[in-house]
Amino acid sequence: MIVIPVKEGENIDRALKKFKRKFEKTGVIKELRARQVFKKPSVEKREQRIKAAYVQTLQNSEELS
Repeated sequence: MIVIPVKEGENIDRALKKFKRKFEKTGVIKELRARQVFKKPSVEKREQRIKAAYVQTLQNSEELS
């Protein structure tokens, strides 16, 4: 359960923004969307490898700069 302590006199919009940020970090919406469509394990692994290669190239280019 997400708990957001609201201080006395704090704006409700600010508290709502904190809640949304914490909720997004939990990854619930991302997981729900992923569960709506079945992906074969081989496809998921392939996507992970492609993403890892992309991140690796970004890190390598950052080191060269």
